[in-house]
Amino acid sequence: MSERNKRKPACRSDWKTLLMPPQHETFILNRPFSAQEMAALHQGNIPQAMEDKWFWYMEGSTLWAHRSWTGYCIYRIDFKEDGHHIVTVNRDPEQYGCTVIEEDILSLNKLLNWWIQTPYDHYNEWLTETFDALKKAGKV
Repeated sequence: MSERNKRKPACRSDWKTLLMPPQHETFILNRPFSAQEMAALHQGNIPQAMEDKWFWYMEGSTLWAHRSWTGYCIYRIDFKEDGHHIVTVNRDPEQYGCTVIEEDILSLNKLLNWWIQTPYDHYNEWLTETFDALKKAGKV
């Protein structure tokens, strides 16, 4: 059994969280998840280091993803059995800078690819996010 599966699943009260702001947008994420992948998501993530940028947890079939430093709710995913998951994304410009659904789909899929790994690799996710941010800023 992995270290991730030995601990209790993350829950809302484990970290500072803010509600999804009134400025938000909704889209459909078409993606299947295996039972093992859903089990990994249900474990959630409680940040362990400053580099750990995300706190996420599940309530029922809904995943809540918050930035770890601020508690801002960036994504809410309502998982559906048919694979057409309903995503609500933060659009408050003071909390989240992305405004394009296509970019959100790419970013969210990258995050989900990391989050379904067992064990979850905090460090490599941080490296990838940092490289992507530098590339987007034209620094790489």
